[in-house]
Amino acid sequence: MTQMPGAHVFSTATASATPAFGQAMGMVFEIAGASSKIMIDPQRLALLAMDMDPCVAMAGQVGSQVKMRAGAYLLIASVRTMSMDQNGAIVADIDFLGEGDEDAQTGRIHHFRRGVTRYPTPGTEIYPVSSHDMRQIYAADERPNVEIGTVYPTADTRAALYVDSMLGKHFALLGSTGTGKSTSAALILHRICDLSPQGHIVMIDPHGEYGAAFASNGAVYDVSNLALPYWLMNFEEHCEVFVTSQGADRTIDSDILAKCLLAARMKNRLAESIGRLTVDSPVPYLLSDLTTILQNEMGKLDKGTNSLPYMRLKTKIDEIKADPRYSFMFSGMLVADTMQAFIAKIFRLPSNGKPISIIDVSAMPSDITSTVVSVLSRLVFDYAIWSRDEPQRPILLVCEEAHRYIPNSTIGAGQAVRKILERIAKEGRKYGVSLGLITQRPSDLAEGVLSQCGTIISMRLNNDRDQAFVKAAMPEGARGFLDSIPALRNREAIICGEGVAVPIRVSLDNLEESRRPASSDPSFTELWRQTGGEADILDRTITRWRSQGR
Repeated sequence: MTQMPGAHVFSTATASATPAFGQAMGMVFEIAGASSKIMIDPQRLALLAMDMDPCVAMAGQVGSQVKMRAGAYLLIASVRTMSMDQNGAIVADIDFLGEGDEDAQTGRIHHFRRGVTRYPTPGTEIYPVSSHDMRQIYAADERPNVEIGTVYPTADTRAALYVDSMLGKHFALLGSTGTGKSTSAALILHRICDLSPQGHIVMIDPHGEYGAAFASNGAVYDVSNLALPYWLMNFEEHCEVFVTSQGADRTIDSDILAKCLLAARMKNRLAESIGRLTVDSPVPYLLSDLTTILQNEMGKLDKGTNSLPYMRLKTKIDEIKADPRYSFMFSGMLVADTMQAFIAKIFRLPSNGKPISIIDVSAMPSDITSTVVSVLSRLVFDYAIWSRDEPQRPILLVCEEAHRYIPNSTIGAGQAVRKILERIAKEGRKYGVSLGLITQRPSDLAEGVLSQCGTIISMRLNNDRDQAFVKAAMPEGARGFLDSIPALRNREAIICGEGVAVPIRVSLDNLEESRRPASSDPSFTELWRQTGGEADILDRTITRWRSQGR
């Protein structure tokens, strides 16, 4: 490594001491905007490591904070990388986090704010940040917030999320399997529900984990009680369910379905009161009417194609009507105009102290799950658009296993849900719709969706590709924190963006047992010691298996 100019002046740079600050631990020697370089005296660092204050003891290490003066302000910076030069001095890269005012008597920081208005000059002395400074830096201001954990490395500095800022610009919770992602999601949502018991949250639960966690303050819907009317689907969603062909045949089948679907919707007496009915209008119709219209169109001599497309559509519709697995959506009982009651139920309007709807899609047939998520997501967005002239009721849509529904592939099934969730990510905040994405594979998400999330909560990510993807989406000032993502312990997270004052590393709170999701890993060694009752277990399991129900 080449010799750094100024390395030989360490003895003089760190000899000076301020009564309020104590002895300097090093100095700034290169300034370059957001990221700069400092030199640290190794002997001073060794002395600080024995300090009783845990923040002072960590000073100068990767991920810690240091402070320095710039005019009337105190600047706070995070240490990102460290190396040693030929003279034995420690050289570190730092990222500036923000600035605050200095208390003349104690040298402590107060009125901390994000961003830097003036930079220090080379030669400026640097000092360790104390626990009191940390409390000031991370102290929650007057904005509505929820406390979710403790700021690393302190023992008592509370980490706060600013709810309006976090939800106003979407958020993403990322983490590999087994890092405590589901429990962390439940913790954050519980804190938000406690703060806003009259809120409106819809959560897509693909594994049936969260029903137990929100039994006391939420409503849980699955195949037994969701009762999602099929006629709420728009044309694109109808095509995903009813059109089975590919290529040129798919275009022909879709055109026929559009014509017959519009005719079926026109049969409803609501059509007379609606001036301009389209194939996408959420107007009830009978599946039997749709098949009858298909049958009649097939019998016409002047049709532009043979009978095969009509037969394909009619066969698929009859198949879905007869399959009991689809009865939660395609039952003959769902033809009444229940749109208002359904939206009130799912969106918690009113909440009655239970602000969250858990939509358990785990028992639904896999080939229709993405369509169900598409319908629910689109209803959230469409409701927000058409209720703009009314008193606003913002809605938070939380999507667990988000990479399933917003994949980076633009081919294959499930494109309707991908389009609506991408649209919510880009436009939702204008209409009062917030999107929360939870995923273990951020690199599998559609490009650009993660960058639309104003707040990113990243737990440990083991995959290099996922780490690179998250680093690309996070703001510049958080780079020093990002390097520690692979080293995070379970239930630890890096949080940066709109939801926090400055990027932070947080040790998340323990959640009460009754409020945790049912996502704990089984103990093989313990469960494999148990025996007995296998015949009854098999009998009950096979009964549920055959009836396709819980």
